[in-house]
Amino acid sequence: MQRPSLEVADIFLKHGAAWRDSHRGHLSLSQLKVMSAIEQCRTAALGGHVLRCDGCATELVSYNSCRNRHCPKCQSAAAKRWLDARQADLLPVEYYHVVFTLPAPIADLAYQNKAELYGLLFDVAAQVLQTIAADPKHLGARIGATLVLHTWGSALTHHPHVHGIVPGGGLAPDGKSWVACRVGFFLPVRVLSRLMRRRFIEELLRLHQAGRLRFFGELAALADGASFHQWLAPMRQCEWVVYAKRPFAGPQAVLAYLSRYTHRVAISNSRLIAMDERGVSFRWKDYRAKGSTRHKTMTLAPQEFMRRFLLHVLPSGFHRIRHYGLLANGTRRDNLALARELLDVVPAQATTLSKDKQADVLPNAAPPTFVCRHCGHAMTILHCLMRGQAIRAPPAS
Repeated sequence: MQRPSLEVADIFLKHGAAWRDSHRGHLSLSQLKVMSAIEQCRTAALGGHVLRCDGCATELVSYNSCRNRHCPKCQSAAAKRWLDARQADLLPVEYYHVVFTLPAPIADLAYQNKAELYGLLFDVAAQVLQTIAADPKHLGARIGATLVLHTWGSALTHHPHVHGIVPGGGLAPDGKSWVACRVGFFLPVRVLSRLMRRRFIEELLRLHQAGRLRFFGELAALADGASFHQWLAPMRQCEWVVYAKRPFAGPQAVLAYLSRYTHRVAISNSRLIAMDERGVSFRWKDYRAKGSTRHKTMTLAPQEFMRRFLLHVLPSGFHRIRHYGLLANGTRRDNLALARELLDVVPAQATTLSKDKQADVLPNAAPPTFVCRHCGHAMTILHCLMRGQAIRAPPAS
């Protein structure tokens, strides 16, 4: 794949050191690690391999990736591995896309309490979906959902929301039948929104009473209980945005859609246009506009671009993809097996090979790790480069 003309790494390498010095003490360890990983990704600092093509004998150096989940260069392989694992989870039913978004004032609070409030957003969204789906007035079934956290808007602003991919139906309470939702309609958005608002505010108050929220800067006064209740009052009246998209064309369309969402970072390198004396220019989509006017270009000072990018660094160990209900990790296999049985889906028959045939077939089944970009043949590793070992000259022929 051809390297983009401009990458986030280029911006960090040119402006990052001075910016880190000027913000010393104000950047978290996680943010500093992300900057370092992106700067070193696919460079000699991380080591690599010297490769030779088995077809055209081309030799090249392939440097290792940082594998940081915030790095724009490291997500395609991770997304492919995750999607391959999810292939077996798909059911032959309609799938729906739902989005739960936090109001702007609570989003500001969430930035100061990422682990607590991002986790709360996940759990409340899942609880709301399962509660409304279990109500006989709406569906009367146990459902499953895969939720993915995004914390950004297209302009890199802080905009936390979760995307949910949900099968259009679920298991009956007695587990003896599959209950499908109405064609083209999943659950009423207004009902989801109202319950989301009530449950999130209830849990937010519980966290405040337990002393598990932190308040800084303009929000420092909210540490007082009375002030916090007063601040929350408008949140009880405003609309909480819950969005539901029409069903996908089929299970494969779900996978294609998921591939765009599960391992996305705040901004891809392909959206970057230029870095010059005016600043960093990139493409963004204004969802408040209509038609072709949605697609715009924004230019930010490099320092502001880096600040916005690092807004979206997640707490260490925080899982941004979670499965709930029928798709929860502990019971997913059994639930999906029962669902397929009730839907009369014949499982694919596994092919059993003798040991002799396995020896002949399996070595050729896996694609090569490295493929020549010129002729498409497999590439052989000649030798490995240790971390920090620079290349002084082209490999000897």
